[in-house]
Amino acid sequence: MTTENGDEAMISYQDFKKVELKVGKVLSVEDHPNADKLLVIRVDLGEETPRTLVAGLKPYYRPEQLEGRRVVVVANLEPAQLRGVASNGMLLAAQDGETVSVLTPDADVAPGSTVL
Repeated sequence: MTTENGDEAMISYQDFKKVELKVGKVLSVEDHPNADKLLVIRVDLGEETPRTLVAGLKPYYRPEQLEGRRVVVVANLEPAQLRGVASNGMLLAAQDGETVSVLTPDADVAPGSTVL
């Protein structure tokens, strides 16, 4: 990420520590009712009720490729309405040109585990 001047945008260590990354387990995935590129994803983050996330992954993943998968989620992101559906977190993915890859832990850790 860069600033308007082309410099790298930096955040402080204190700001980074505010970001709460958790492992989630994808329970279900549906097409977004009002958007062609969005998916509505229900994720178990080890909380009392699953969270609903909206992610722009439809061009890259079919629902069955995500269901049951462990993923990394920003758990303390302020909720946002995305095309009429509330998103309560952000699923993380990496992009390299046209390739998008959802971030996953390399071990079968429990939903709600903290990402260090």
